[in-house]
Amino acid sequence: MVKRLRYTRRLNISLNEDAFRRLRKFSEEAGLTQDEALVFLFENFGSVTDDEALPHRLRLFKAELEDRKK
Repeated sequence: MVKRLRYTRRLNISLNEDAFRRLRKFSEEAGLTQDEALVFLFENFGSVTDDEALPHRLRLFKAELEDRKK
């Protein structure tokens, strides 16, 4: 049986301009709203990320995080 798409949680998020542009582009290419695109990405997080590349990209992001906040 197909799970019904009900938004039971609200999330107030902040995105930088690059992340927002990428979300908007992905949702347009996929034919989804931005909410639907985020639901898809998080529900399928394990299969849409590269298990080998993710830890490396996360380390790079964390290393640059303080400088990016300035």
